[in-house]
Amino acid sequence: MKAQHAALCVEEAEVTVKELRAALKRAGITLPSLRIGPASPAREAPCPRVEWGGCSIEVATRLAAAPR
Repeated sequence: MKAQHAALCVEEAEVTVKELRAALKRAGITLPSLRIGPASPAREAPCPRVEWGGCSIEVATRLAAAPR
């Protein structure tokens, strides 16, 4: 059961990262470090985390403005 849950979490994370990358691209924003990170050990059945990494002030400013 845990393995099946973990596989579903990885699949969901991959889709989410792809969608987020596409949405950011439409806004003219690229986060090279956007990726699936290691599983969250706090869960009973570990799931991956989406990691954004660091970015420049310019990119942070554009990220802050994007939802507006």
